[in-house]
Amino acid sequence: MLSSAFPTLIVAQKAFRTPLPSAALHYYFISTRNSKFTCCKKLIFKRFFAVSCTMPKPKGINGLYDFRRVSPEDIEKQTDALIAKQRAVYDAVAQLPVEKVSYENVIKQLAELMAERSTLGSPLDFPQHTATDKDVREASSKAEQKLEEFDVEMSMKKDIFDRVVAFRDNVGYSSLNDEQKRLVEKLILHGKRNGLHLSENIQNEVKVIKKRMAELSIKFQRNLNEDNTKLFFTKEELAGMPDDFVNELAEGEDGKLEVTMKYPHLFPVTKKCRVPKTRELMVTASQAKCMEENTPILEELITLRQKQADLLGYPNHSAYILEERMANTPENVAQFLTNLADKLQVLWQQERVDMLKLKKEECEKYHFEYSGKLDFWDFRYYMNQVEEKMYAVDQTEVRQYFPLEKVTSGLLQIYQMLLSLKFTQETDADTWHDDVKLYRVNDAKTDELMGYFFLDLYPRDGKFGHAAIFPLQPSCVRQNGDRQVAVCAMMCNFTKPTKDKPALLDHSEVETYFHEFGHVMHHICSRATYAMFAGTRVERDFLEAPSQMLENWVWEKEPLTLMSSHYQSGETLTDEIVEKLAKSRKANAGGFNLRQIVLSTFDQSIHRMGQADTKSLFAQTYREIMGIEPIPNTNMPANFGHLAGGYDAQYYGYLWSEVFSMDMYESRFKKEGILNPAVGADYRNLILQPGGSKDAAVLLRDFLGRDPSPDPFLRSKGLQP
Repeated sequence: MLSSAFPTLIVAQKAFRTPLPSAALHYYFISTRNSKFTCCKKLIFKRFFAVSCTMPKPKGINGLYDFRRVSPEDIEKQTDALIAKQRAVYDAVAQLPVEKVSYENVIKQLAELMAERSTLGSPLDFPQHTATDKDVREASSKAEQKLEEFDVEMSMKKDIFDRVVAFRDNVGYSSLNDEQKRLVEKLILHGKRNGLHLSENIQNEVKVIKKRMAELSIKFQRNLNEDNTKLFFTKEELAGMPDDFVNELAEGEDGKLEVTMKYPHLFPVTKKCRVPKTRELMVTASQAKCMEENTPILEELITLRQKQADLLGYPNHSAYILEERMANTPENVAQFLTNLADKLQVLWQQERVDMLKLKKEECEKYHFEYSGKLDFWDFRYYMNQVEEKMYAVDQTEVRQYFPLEKVTSGLLQIYQMLLSLKFTQETDADTWHDDVKLYRVNDAKTDELMGYFFLDLYPRDGKFGHAAIFPLQPSCVRQNGDRQVAVCAMMCNFTKPTKDKPALLDHSEVETYFHEFGHVMHHICSRATYAMFAGTRVERDFLEAPSQMLENWVWEKEPLTLMSSHYQSGETLTDEIVEKLAKSRKANAGGFNLRQIVLSTFDQSIHRMGQADTKSLFAQTYREIMGIEPIPNTNMPANFGHLAGGYDAQYYGYLWSEVFSMDMYESRFKKEGILNPAVGADYRNLILQPGGSKDAAVLLRDFLGRDPSPDPFLRSKGLQP
């Protein structure tokens, strides 16, 4: 998902993907939540930079990202200045005589406003996910709310909409190039999706709904960011956990050990701790996180989304959202999920038999009561047991080969080689935390500056709690004709190094790292003209495909050799382990992917029904598809950040886009060479570079030389096409 406020729990070991912006934005502006800023009202910004910037910003970065030098008052003043600056331009466009509209005075002005809003807003709304000072985070959250309310107000300006329509209908439109025409058509479509072709009363109602939805989405994510749930266990209650994990836990109440809900604790404990009660407590706490605060927020959002759909003439919110997606209709999504679920159930039935056999053996060995069924808190644990005992993959051993620094250097080497890029660390750059690193990206052949990316890889209090990419500055052509370089931040939560060991990643974390960095490359390599089409601003159900495609590299020997080095011996991953990993890739395919279908089905259900008791509906959906009883008095959707952060009615997109990702991988890279620079060049030029300036179906045909096929996807799951 790619954006600002979204992810929250992920299936099995995988962390959430890139969060995308809210849907309640400009009718012409796809992503405001990830927008960023530079300067606005000159007096205010001149004073701010004078007192705050001690180092010159790297060339091309138009905002200050050392939030340790930013006060809440600075954020408030800059937000007001940006709004005032943008409002003046909107008003000027709105007052143009309709008969005098042109590309230069309407379309180009709106395109520049999008680029400016995206660029100048980031240092205002991004700190809520990163800043170490809670007051700054709160000020940033308030700034985002104020900016989104302004976005909604501007998106509902019928006078501007009328001028875009007037331009489309005049003689100048026919002389535009394809991307320019695409921009105009999108502006008009988004205006209609905001009801600007309907009565003033309907427009006013839509405006009120959009502002309320933006406010609720921000609150939902803020609650998740600020959650600091902790549990305390004795060493005996953590039986099965590696000594290095246990030894690094802080002591808490009564000498017990403190365990948080953050990924470096949650995933290892739920995968490795053999004490069922401990796993039950951990999974229960995770599933109940923010339940009291976020359940009413989510259920109000569902109601508001349906009300907006009703006003705009759509049968439900899902239909409204899917109008602009590859899937097109809720019926197509339902058919896709149902057909895939039917195929996966065959795999899942055998997997359950295998898991229950392992559970019975373990209960007898350690004298636990055997219930004869899989409990909700068993799922991740016995998935791991299947890998270790049936495929002989010891994840504790595997992670010894993946020190974070080595994975990072190998990953960067692979991406540079594949995409013909050059990365250089900016050692003196201002950042928001000492752990954060900034890299410059140049084209390896021409040395052209492409952009920058921040890596923020370790957890801390108040930080965004999952894995995602935040676009901070789009690559686009600005009003003066110069191309602005791309800037983004990669946020992850990997285990920190200790005094005895470097940070070590398990294989699923290496996969997550590779996936998220694929989003970074999509953002950096984009060469679209307009901010609306920059980088990852493609159809949401295609968005994940480029990064999912690149996950394949972490299952192949050559890339794994480049990314691995035992933290003690320095040896690369052995051929034996690589072979075992490759064989284990299809392990648990039924259960893992059915859980994705649970989340996708729930997401579609609530957005077709228009109102829901999310707690009972999620339990029912999970029970029907997985055949496992959910935990009473929990509500996972309350911490399922996708639902409030831009993936509403779109979570199916992970599986949908994986169809394309596997076809791209098998048909081109697997056949012609996974590190083949010629194929990498095609991938960069035909998939990444256009951004959203063309339909995803066109990008796929350009790269594949034909329409995509689902067969490689089905084979990757162990299913027959």
